[in-house]
Amino acid sequence: MRYDRIDARILEIVQKNNRLTSEEIGELTGLSATACQRRLKRLRSDGIIEADVSIVSPKAVGNPIQMLVLVTLERERSDIVDKFKKAIKSSAEVVNGFFVTGDADFVLYITSRSMEDYEQFTRRFFHVNPEIKTYKTMVILDRVKASFAIPIEPPAEDD
Repeated sequence: MRYDRIDARILEIVQKNNRLTSEEIGELTGLSATACQRRLKRLRSDGIIEADVSIVSPKAVGNPIQMLVLVTLERERSDIVDKFKKAIKSSAEVVNGFFVTGDADFVLYITSRSMEDYEQFTRRFFHVNPEIKTYKTMVILDRVKASFAIPIEPPAEDD
């Protein structure tokens, strides 16, 4: 997956605001709207842009409780890890899930309407799974930053 300096600038722009029109992006990059559309289409088809999303306030949609949960599995066999990854992907409560190194095997970001709802979730998701050794919940007091923006380094030279 290759990208050039103009692609890097487009990526910086759309990470800050993906609602800009191709004309607006073109003004910021010195390209025509059509050229911007072609580049965006290629960036998406090449998998450089994985998704165009909106960041939603959990509180505004009735999920004011946010947690980070560290999960440790009993064993790190590939079939067990794959099964847990599948469970993460199919759970609406799990907003983000990461397979990590260190003390835990997974870090999950979960939202909930209440602590009672979260307790019910833990019973359905963690307690019934014999492959989970431990889980540790950290309640988020304040979401200081919410972003999916990745720092973009333009290539050293354009080919």
